[in-house]
Amino acid sequence: MDISRLAPLFQAEGPFASVTLDVSRASETAAQARNLRLRSATEELGRLGADREVIDQVAARLSERVDEPAPVARTVVATAADVQLDELVHQHIDQSIVGWGALPDITGWLELASRNIPFVLALVDHVGGDVAVYRSDVPQALEESSAGGETEFVHKVPSGGWSALRYQHVTENVWSRNAEAVADEVESRIREGNRLILLAGDPRSKGEVARRLETSPATVVELESGSRSEDSGGDALQHAIRQALLEHSVARQQELAHTLQDRLGRGEGAAAGVREVAGAFVRGQVDTLLLDPAAAAGTELRPSDHPGLPLGAVPVDQPVRADQALIAAAALTDAQVVISPQSVLGGAPVAALLRWT
Repeated sequence: MDISRLAPLFQAEGPFASVTLDVSRASETAAQARNLRLRSATEELGRLGADREVIDQVAARLSERVDEPAPVARTVVATAADVQLDELVHQHIDQSIVGWGALPDITGWLELASRNIPFVLALVDHVGGDVAVYRSDVPQALEESSAGGETEFVHKVPSGGWSALRYQHVTENVWSRNAEAVADEVESRIREGNRLILLAGDPRSKGEVARRLETSPATVVELESGSRSEDSGGDALQHAIRQALLEHSVARQQELAHTLQDRLGRGEGAAAGVREVAGAFVRGQVDTLLLDPAAAAGTELRPSDHPGLPLGAVPVDQPVRADQALIAAAALTDAQVVISPQSVLGGAPVAALLRWT
């Protein structure tokens, strides 16, 4: 996950109040529960020592109505100066996360956000396709468009003879042009940074589009369910999408785990352990930070032991949570962040894939 856009957050002067909680408003009962969670969170901030003005800023922002389909978790980070971060994630959160300290506590938000895999869904047939961009498996597209649409000679005829063969050839050319138009639209979404493409609809049309995307940097998956003539939110299609997202996530985790273990085995291109990863950040080596949130949160890091560790405006004379410090370093050095279980990190709470050795 690219968190470089969060760099300004770590340049702000703390301390920071951080709250992540469920703000879903699916019903009046849910709204009442949200208000209770908010009151509990602000009371916890007070117990942790947060200033009244900061608490009021957090409470005011979290009180704002969110008209988004449930589930919705909201993360707000504030300082005495202003609200520094306000993010929504369409994921369920069991328990609110409240923090007050020298660094923002956004580990919980990262863990939730990492479950939302951006993808493009293309529903295709001989006439063209509907292309939509999603940021999660919530059935509400961020962007939608259609491609193709050439309909003349789109249907083949069963009659024989030379004229029928010529007609079928013309028809296949129409199908091909429509598939090309859909592939062009999908490629424009790939250029925007989307790296998972799900194709559903007519089998031949899916194959045509998939072949035209073979050289793209994205992963292309053909789904068994769904068509343009059906409701795109149908249960079978939604199940197929969720399954594809799960398989993509597992494959990505396995790929990273194998790469990490291979590099650690060769003794180059990787680091494992809080001190080792912090040292790699000092040298500007870290390409991808792999982090187990619970394990890393239980480990302290003393910035003074790592002169030059990029932490923004944080004082270097006090210990900080290792997860918060290394996430800050990742944001400030354009490193990717991946949530991974400790079991695949060589037993360490954190590990890193390096840009250079």
